[in-house]
Amino acid sequence: MGDTSGRRVAIIGGGPAGLAAAEQLAAAGVRVDVYDAMPSVGRKFLLAGVGGMNITHSEPHASFVQRYGARSAELRPMLDVFNGEHVRAWVHGLGIETFIGSSGKVFPKEMKAAPLLRSWLTRLREAGVSFHVRHRFLGWDERGRLRLSAPDGERLAEADAVVLAMGGGSWRKLGSDGSWAAMLRERGVEVSKLQPSNCGFDAGWSEYFADKFAGAPLKSVTLQFHPAVGHPFSRRGEFVVTAGGVEGNLIYACSGAIRDEIARSGAALCYLDLMPDWSLQRILGEVARPRGSRSMSSHLQSRLGLKGVRMGLLRECLDKEVFNDPAKLAEGIKALPLRLLAPRPLDEAISTAGGVTFGALDQNLMLQAMPGVFCAGEMLDWEAPTGGYLLTACFSTGRAAAGGVLRWMRQG
Repeated sequence: MGDTSGRRVAIIGGGPAGLAAAEQLAAAGVRVDVYDAMPSVGRKFLLAGVGGMNITHSEPHASFVQRYGARSAELRPMLDVFNGEHVRAWVHGLGIETFIGSSGKVFPKEMKAAPLLRSWLTRLREAGVSFHVRHRFLGWDERGRLRLSAPDGERLAEADAVVLAMGGGSWRKLGSDGSWAAMLRERGVEVSKLQPSNCGFDAGWSEYFADKFAGAPLKSVTLQFHPAVGHPFSRRGEFVVTAGGVEGNLIYACSGAIRDEIARSGAALCYLDLMPDWSLQRILGEVARPRGSRSMSSHLQSRLGLKGVRMGLLRECLDKEVFNDPAKLAEGIKALPLRLLAPRPLDEAISTAGGVTFGALDQNLMLQAMPGVFCAGEMLDWEAPTGGYLLTACFSTGRAAAGGVLRWMRQG
């Protein structure tokens, strides 16, 4: 078995996956160089913490793993080694306290990402990790050296192994532009199309509805979706009406299935229960009451409390004739058809689906077409909902790639 101490590994990308790999490698005595295109590392990590740093989730591990859907089997071995409980322990080791919110999400006590990142970078530097910012990866030269665009011009770097952790294709301004996909395909690596995940959708609102209700939140509604392929979805939550469609946590939770249905059929038909605490019979009883000279809007507000954006959605999504039929109107309130036409652009998405396929990798996350080159994080072909699952998989795949590097170098 070979000795890894003193060997040099280059990590391309200073996000959670790249930093997690750097930590593991440095602990094994490897000389680590982290290259990042941005002026500082961890920029998307910091942005994710702006509204409260959701670091992982506390649900049971078996349920946790299933959040990765079609890629649960591939990610399970890595998540078994570094799961939500391990993430919490690791954060505590950085001197940051955590707590579990009412939804089961895990947060740093201060709800901020910056203190965690500062502590982590301090520990990495003390371990000997070198950081090279404003260094954009350009590929390899004919001798296999890394080509990097630096502030003072192009430079070359050599390494015994490389970990690619350049993120997906969302949030281009923070460094994840997906440009690596074409670069790897040219070298025979199978990369599935990058697509938006945890994203909003266009609904083709009328100009009147968009002008009046853009930005309005819809709280405590139930979204139901029955895709032609896959499992039915039903969940209560909230989302926001945008100028063109919808976005928010309830939409993100189903975004992969909605996106895939649109790709298959050209549109996705969801149903909203605008009054989940009321039965259909109760709603029908109130709708059917005589309204006298009152308008239907006044009647529904008086009898059901429906107003604002909920009333606007009824007018937008139901035919006019339905308002003259109490039974159909009650059904519309309990199952309002919401037709979604297209996902928002990739650069607006929270995360990315698609990427380097697991078939292109060996069990160590090394590219089969490029020995000595490993991949981690959102570059890999998986997706997950928000709620701490994205970060946990980035940490676990980063650590797994580092373990793969060490095993490969010891065998060499």
